[in-house]
Amino acid sequence: MSNLMDWKHITFAHPWFFLLLLLVPLMILWQQRGRKTGSPVMRLTTLGGLKLAGGGTRARFRPALFVLRIIAVVMLIIALARPQTSNTSENVDSDGIDIVLCLDISGSMLAEDFKPNRLEAAKKEALKFIDDRPADRIGVVIFSGESFTLCPITIDHNVLKNQIAKIESSLLSANGTAIGSGLATAVGRLRAAKGKSKVVILMTDGRNNVAGGSTLDPATATEIAKLYGVRVYTIAVGTRGQALVPVQSPDGRIQKVMAPTDIDEPLLKSISAATNGKFYRATGNRSLADIYSTIDKLEKTKVSITSYKHYAEMFFPFALIAVVCLSLELLLRYTVFRSVTA
Repeated sequence: MSNLMDWKHITFAHPWFFLLLLLVPLMILWQQRGRKTGSPVMRLTTLGGLKLAGGGTRARFRPALFVLRIIAVVMLIIALARPQTSNTSENVDSDGIDIVLCLDISGSMLAEDFKPNRLEAAKKEALKFIDDRPADRIGVVIFSGESFTLCPITIDHNVLKNQIAKIESSLLSANGTAIGSGLATAVGRLRAAKGKSKVVILMTDGRNNVAGGSTLDPATATEIAKLYGVRVYTIAVGTRGQALVPVQSPDGRIQKVMAPTDIDEPLLKSISAATNGKFYRATGNRSLADIYSTIDKLEKTKVSITSYKHYAEMFFPFALIAVVCLSLELLLRYTVFRSVTA
């Protein structure tokens, strides 16, 4: 019965039967006309005898017979229109792309030439990019003086977006910009990926200034990317010239000072060129959004959706109501109201 009340999901196989509903007002008019023009069977000088006979109460309820007939007709028309509920199932076949967002979170990413700053602008566009690619597996790697996998590639984009929303410049303790390590970590996450395409989107606002220890130089990381067939899109973030950057003074207070934007564009261009990717320069929020939109168009994912509809017939309850109403009318007409004059 709950399905009958869910009219949003009910369709009708033969909706033209609803034209028969035009008969209902004609039936009502005919009934009213019959009451007005009907001639009496006999003439009485007083109604006292009828009142004593007790037929007045039954006569008052006799219109209920006509109401039952109207309900029966309406229910029968609905049944003839064949109400149906549909259940849609979908089979999604996706030729997905595996993507790692490799994000620089060093202190210079707090520069305020983007609104509110470079890091927050990068996070905002990354979240939008993820929403626009529901069929792809995406992961996130962050780096400053060291690199860290914040989220392995996953199709669970809610978990991914929650991790991105929590990114802060202070997540990694080591200072500097280890572009090589960040790229190598991102490529490592894609090494065993099975998507038709493997992509790294590397974003930074500086130059590789960390060497030695466990860090890799950018040239070696680029060769690893080429070896595993990973395409790298590089994005240089920062206005040309100087930008306002918050820095901590010796006494612990945060001050904002003008600092030059120092990006190693030749390095980023060489990384993207060697891996069949592209280099982009973002100088503001709008240009950054345009870059993500361009990459989204370049890396298209083919998604095939096959829909199946299953129908369930719902005419029986309406037909049953019609039969019950007609049966009840006939029963009352020839029992309770049998001796009541129309």
